Amino acid sequence: MDLKTVAREAKEKLNPEAIRGALQGLKGSVQGDSRVQVIGGSAVGLVVLAVVLLLTLTTCGGAGAGGKTGAGKPQKSRAVVEISPKDGAHGVGTEDALKVTADKGKLVKVDVKDEDGKAVDGELAKGAKSWTPAKHLTTKTKYTVEALAKDSEGRKATKRARFTTLTPDSTYIGRFTPEDGAKVGVGMPVSINFNHAIQDREAVEKAISVTSDPQVDVEGHWFGNNRLDFRPEDYWKAGTKVRLDLDLDGVEGYDGVYGQQDKSVDFTIDRSQVSVVDAKTKKMTVKRDGKTLRKVDISSGSAEHPTYNGRMVISERHKETRMDGDTVGFGRDEEAGGYDIKDVPHAMRLSTSGTFIHGNYWLTQQQFGTVNASHGCVGLFDKKGGGDKGTPGAWFFKESIVGDVVEIKNSKDKTVQPDNGLNGWNMDWDEWKAPQK
Repeated sequence: MDLKTVAREAKEKLNPEAIRGALQGLKGSVQGDSRVQVIGGSAVGLVVLAVVLLLTLTTCGGAGAGGKTGAGKPQKSRAVVEISPKDGAHGVGTEDALKVTADKGKLVKVDVKDEDGKAVDGELAKGAKSWTPAKHLTTKTKYTVEALAKDSEGRKATKRARFTTLTPDSTYIGRFTPEDGAKVGVGMPVSINFNHAIQDREAVEKAISVTSDPQVDVEGHWFGNNRLDFRPEDYWKAGTKVRLDLDLDGVEGYDGVYGQQDKSVDFTIDRSQVSVVDAKTKKMTVKRDGKTLRKVDISSGSAEHPTYNGRMVISERHKETRMDGDTVGFGRDEEAGGYDIKDVPHAMRLSTSGTFIHGNYWLTQQQFGTVNASHGCVGLFDKKGGGDKGTPGAWFFKESIVGDVVEIKNSKDKTVQPDNGLNGWNMDWDEWKAPQK
């Protein structure tokens, strides 16, 4: 048997047994017939032929080490990727609806983006078998999910899906104070009033953050189901930068009622001003950045209508306002102890129930510092119309801003309630930050 015959037979059969048989035949011919022509005149030809035949076998028959089939195609990954919700889904919930899983493999990468290209952060579970978003999704939004997994041999499996979140029938918003860009006093809390009662207060509070520079611990406290306030343990430091982030779009605050706000608010704490009113001595000491700015004679609530004690925050400022006894239960009949004053100058609100610190022109100047004669407000001598800039009432109004603190002591009334105005400072810190049901 010559070399050409051996190669032809092995190539036709294309299997290891044929090649081995052919090589055995060739070996016998070489040993038994001295006339066989060996390539190059030596046994080197046999080695060359064996290599050629083995290469032919590798190329034309069987699966190789690279995981390819006889047709040259890569083997399919055993990993299976699943995305919930299904591709094309509509009306998808914003919480707990999105999940990506991998079976017979591990997730390597999950990309989720909204229609504007904004990425959704997420977390891989231990073992990389599943992925979920780090927070809720937003309503009325189209999302695209692309996931990649690998099996134990490193073979890739991918999947892609698109879906759209629900459009709620009912929504809520939070009306906040202070406003974006405001400069406020050291007592200013962040106060949010919701236009719908909140049932899932934990979920709503989780979606709101208040941060500061320099950093301090800021905690939230609910007053009922419609109001959430945030503050630090002590008054803010002058110059502090504060940011409020409302990430409420997609948060179900009540059954079927979803938040619609995605907003950031920045404000700055101005200089420190804390004024201490002593109802007994009828004096007010105004301190700016820890130093006494001025001492002023005042008139606080009478024995029948004493002023609240406690730490109060200026929440409104009015150069002139009407004070109507009907709005706070006193009536308008002066003989019966009522009042209706249409032009109260330099008025600043201290409580929701009607406590103000304001200019007073109906008492004589000599009565300030000697008599407590109001219905519960703190009065400073002023002139009718508020046009005289030299009066104590005009001076204090000019020197004050929203968020400044007025502390009242030695009155015969109780301490103002923390939710009566922006006056959460009257609640102990441990109680303020304690878990609420």
